Amino acid sequence: MDLRHLRYFQAVAEEQSFSSAARRLHIAQPALSRAVQELEHELEMKLIDRSRRSFTLTPAGAVLLTETSLILERLEESIRRVKRTAQGEEGELRLGYIGPPTQPFLGRLLHEYRRRFPKVSVHLEERTPERVWEMVAKSRLSVALTRPLPGQGEKALSTLLLRKEPLGIVVPESHPLAKKKSIPWKTLASEPLIVLARREGVGLHDEILAACRDAGFTPRIAHSPSLMDTVLRYVEAGAGIGIATDSVAASLMPAGLRYISVTPTCTVPLVMAWDPEDDSPAVRAFRDLVSEWLGSGQMWELGQENDE
Repeated sequence: MDLRHLRYFQAVAEEQSFSSAARRLHIAQPALSRAVQELEHELEMKLIDRSRRSFTLTPAGAVLLTETSLILERLEESIRRVKRTAQGEEGELRLGYIGPPTQPFLGRLLHEYRRRFPKVSVHLEERTPERVWEMVAKSRLSVALTRPLPGQGEKALSTLLLRKEPLGIVVPESHPLAKKKSIPWKTLASEPLIVLARREGVGLHDEILAACRDAGFTPRIAHSPSLMDTVLRYVEAGAGIGIATDSVAASLMPAGLRYISVTPTCTVPLVMAWDPEDDSPAVRAFRDLVSEWLGSGQMWELGQENDE
């Protein structure tokens, strides 16, 4: 018995006529009759009562019609799901991200992704850049919006540059530097600095130290908290000058603080990272959407301009 036998039997049972079923299936009536007979022979039972002038299903035939309808409906739904999965319309997306740099666009991006692919299950993980990168490399996450990891770690990931974020300083409005539009890095040589801990953002931390070295001084790091929000709290308390990206200024900075650019411009990249061996349709659809938004300018239209 195969699906052809079941489809033929269903057509005959629903039409209650071999000739009508043959026309519906676009096959010759003798071939249809032979297929139903083969099905009865295999099941060793009569499905259609041919002893009467009116068409009648046997009790076994009535049960088989019900079960056949369920089987074929389930098969059709399975085929539709397979096709939707292949097109990225079903499946799972496990997205890792870092907070402040993604705030200008992440909510809008996920809303659009869910609109296009409502059947995809989306799981979010906010972690440190290093942790997010590691989770993608170990296949615990599908894709990440994060900082590049120096040396790429144990497994090289594919990346797409989303933005180069300028570094600047954050000071209270009462600070002598608060009225400046920009300052040179060397101005910070004698200032106590508040810098995110290296374990929480190795790329950001190292870029800050490198900028200070290039300016000819070793920074006086007063505090190295684990959260950017804590960096800003130290600044509010007057404990020193905070160093952060402009995305932090746009998304986290409370009233009473000012963000000032630093020259020469120093940037840290924000990238989308994924395992090149993971080509699942749901992940590919997300990557395509990000690329589409980058190309059209939608990624940053309500946030900061894309600085390349």
